[in-house]
Amino acid sequence: MDKQAHLAIDIGASSGRHILGWLDGGIIRLEEVYRFWNGMEQMDGQLCWDVDKLFGEILKGMEICAKSWPIPISVGIDTWGVDFVLLDAEGKRVGPVVAYRDSRTEGMDLEVGKCIPEQELYARTGIQKMPFNTIFQLMALKINAPHYLSEAAHMLLMPDYLHYRLCGSMNTEYTIASTTGLIGAASKTWDSEVIARCGFPQSLFGKIEPPGTIAEGLTDEAKRAVGYDCTVVMPTSHDTASAFLAIPAKSDNSVYISSGTWSLMGVELLEPITSEASRMANITNEGGYQYRYRYLKNIMGLWILQSLQREIGEGVGYAELEAMTRASEYDGIVDVDEDRFYAPDNMADAVRGACLDGGYDEPRNLGDMARCVCRSLAISYSKTVNELQALTGRRFDSINIIGGGSENAYLNEVTAQTCGLPVYAGPTEATALGNIVSQMIAYGELSGLEEARQTIHRSFSIREIQP
Repeated sequence: MDKQAHLAIDIGASSGRHILGWLDGGIIRLEEVYRFWNGMEQMDGQLCWDVDKLFGEILKGMEICAKSWPIPISVGIDTWGVDFVLLDAEGKRVGPVVAYRDSRTEGMDLEVGKCIPEQELYARTGIQKMPFNTIFQLMALKINAPHYLSEAAHMLLMPDYLHYRLCGSMNTEYTIASTTGLIGAASKTWDSEVIARCGFPQSLFGKIEPPGTIAEGLTDEAKRAVGYDCTVVMPTSHDTASAFLAIPAKSDNSVYISSGTWSLMGVELLEPITSEASRMANITNEGGYQYRYRYLKNIMGLWILQSLQREIGEGVGYAELEAMTRASEYDGIVDVDEDRFYAPDNMADAVRGACLDGGYDEPRNLGDMARCVCRSLAISYSKTVNELQALTGRRFDSINIIGGGSENAYLNEVTAQTCGLPVYAGPTEATALGNIVSQMIAYGELSGLEEARQTIHRSFSIREIQP
């Protein structure tokens, strides 16, 4: 391969992957180079990320590129949102890197509410209230571990920190910063009044750069580890922002689902909606490419299925799980966004309990539970379509599902049936694809968003499912 390649390092809450992308006669080609496990670990009574181990996996995958693949001219990292690393004035970590599912944020929404009412916070930031939002994590530190905040000079969101480890530059990318609950929806920068009223040090929050910003080359240490140099490009660093960038929409009236551990369902807007009705519907306005808004709702997503498969589906592959799901006739449904599914000690027990509490028979096996979860997700999707239509004043004629969940054929079918709309499924590697595309635009290989989406549409097959 002699093409000019770009490397996307796409890291989710359960795994990460290195994917090379290049243009070949106007078609985008992707090749997976390396895949690794990622997960939260108990450290001193808290759920944390082992960022040293994570960075080691980043370097390992980059090193493999030099051995079997073309050396990329650029690299960009995207991750989940809200989690951050504190650094002191010398760039050294301050405190553990606590994961968003840790219980430290319990009750922190009430503490933030004492500083700024919930209604005003949403009107200013437009961010959906989720228990793990960065603003709540910082409040937990202020109350329970204030010494960390006093020692810290910088706060970097997860992909920003990993970019810092690669190139030595402390930059904050817009799309990942928009997940914090501390960015003004209209201003697109840190809301200094919210920060001040919460009592957080203003010095923690650095300059925000747009996605596609070219940073620096690798540090000497990183170059020695991987065997070459390349340029760090800050892509659409929030994984959902990358996924939305890669949507080859069937029409302008499509609703999108980025389907993975979470289902992020929404539309792309040029202006935020921060009305009280929007807040009550718990819909968020996160930042997207070219300062567009991802107006969407976080739905629990495949986290429940992934947990069930890990707990009681040892040795069961995806094809077998789908066959078990289709063979089941279980009719129970649950509210997938109940708190009991957030981080239970045992997901199977949580599903059984929810079914029994809803007046249904107890699911007998993994197939029953998977059918229950898929049908329940489809019902949640249908409700969200109706909410989005009411709040945006638009009527949707299709659903585009991207990401790993787009390969779940049964879920795609029940989604089409329940929502009464055709479903277009794919591309699967949407997040890495959006990451790569933002690098290609930065290098002038694609002229902008419109050409990028047109190129994606002709480069990947999309499966159509009619209701």
